[in-house]
Amino acid sequence: MKELSLNILDVAKNSVKAEASLIEIEIEETTETLLIRIRDNGYGMEQDFLERVLDPFSTTRTTRKVGLGLPLLKLAAEQTGGTLTISSVPKRLSPDGCGTTVEALFYKNHMDFTPLGDIVSTVTLLIQGNPDIDFRFVHTMPDRTAELDTRELRAVLGDDVPLSDYEVLAWITDSLREQYGPDRI
Repeated sequence: MKELSLNILDVAKNSVKAEASLIEIEIEETTETLLIRIRDNGYGMEQDFLERVLDPFSTTRTTRKVGLGLPLLKLAAEQTGGTLTISSVPKRLSPDGCGTTVEALFYKNHMDFTPLGDIVSTVTLLIQGNPDIDFRFVHTMPDRTAELDTRELRAVLGDDVPLSDYEVLAWITDSLREQYGPDRI
C-alpha cells in the first residue's frame, strides 16, 4: 500500500467484521519512530488462527482465499527495521475482555518507510461507514496531539443526530485538520 493510513483502514475493517463496538487507533510518533496500535473489543481470535493470521493464505474472507492486509503491514514495518505484533483474547475465553491488538513499529528515517498518508480521511471514512461503532483516535507527535473520541460526540449530539450526518463528518474532518495544523496536512 502506498500509505500507512490505508493499512490502518484495512485492520480497522477487520475489527468491524469482528463485531467490535469500540475501535481504538493510536499513533505514537517521535522524530525517529512511528508506532501504530489498533485495539478493538471484537470477538478476538483463537490461538490456532492467531498463529497463522500473517499467512496470506489464511483468511476469514469467503469471497477470496487470500488475505494480504496484515502480511503487507508486517512487511512494511519490517522493511524499516521495525516489527509487527498481534495479541488477541477470544470471546470464548473472556466474554468481557475479548479483542485484538495490532502494533506496528516503523523507523521513519529508513529509505523504505511508507508515509502515514491522509489519516484524517481514513478516520472520517471509518466513522462514516460504521456510525454505530465507537472510535477513539489519538495521534501523539513530538509537538502536538490530534485526537477524537466518538463517545464524546455522542454525549453532545444525543441519539437524534447520527455520526454519519454530513455536518458531523465535516466537523470531524475540520476538527482533526485543525489539530494537525496547516504544516501537517
